[in-house]
Amino acid sequence: MRFCSLLVLAFSIPAASAHFAYVVPEGPNKGRVVFSDNLKADEKVTVERLANLKLQLVTDGKAEDIAMTLDKKANLYRIEVPGGNARVVAGSINYGVLQRGDAKPFLLKYYPKAIFGDWSNGAGVMAGKAVPLEISPVKDGAKIRFLVTHKGQPLAKAEVSVLIPGEEKAKTVATDETGHTEFFEKAGQYGAQTKHAEATVGEVDGKKYDEERLYATLVVTIGK
Repeated sequence: MRFCSLLVLAFSIPAASAHFAYVVPEGPNKGRVVFSDNLKADEKVTVERLANLKLQLVTDGKAEDIAMTLDKKANLYRIEVPGGNARVVAGSINYGVLQRGDAKPFLLKYYPKAIFGDWSNGAGVMAGKAVPLEISPVKDGAKIRFLVTHKGQPLAKAEVSVLIPGEEKAKTVATDETGHTEFFEKAGQYGAQTKHAEATVGEVDGKKYDEERLYATLVVTIGK
């Protein structure tokens, strides 16, 4: 029933189409999950649409589940992330089958990801098999760029929307033939989002679809 109600909400509020699932670190061991067009909770769209999100802590190729606690007043979920050093928290949710106008119906999937702790050595920043589509940070001195992979392979010409520290408007860039974006130099917390569509026929809860749309997000901090 909860899944069906999420679908009803998705159809009834068009603004949600610009919203994405983000896992946002708040220090080395705590974080929040928001459903927004940036890294802050959006009071206009309930985060409970992400109630079925499955989060996992990925370390050394092993994954363990992470629980989410709803903070209804703040319109976000809170999480606690055990351990130290660099850790990856990755999530997945089948949001449901949507259709806009006369366009073909599609299955919407979200794959949020965040890096917790000190990743200054550049290791331990990929979720691997935990998600099919992911964005990973690549460090070069004080600069950062992003690598987009699909099923472990670099994704060329992928459009990536980057939330740059201190800037309100996201910058859209494209990956090169190796799956990398351009470099960014500002220190602080970054957010990134990308999409990949696949022609796949299927059915969920009696609703047929002709395409899968995968959205991956990343939140990571550099230089602080």
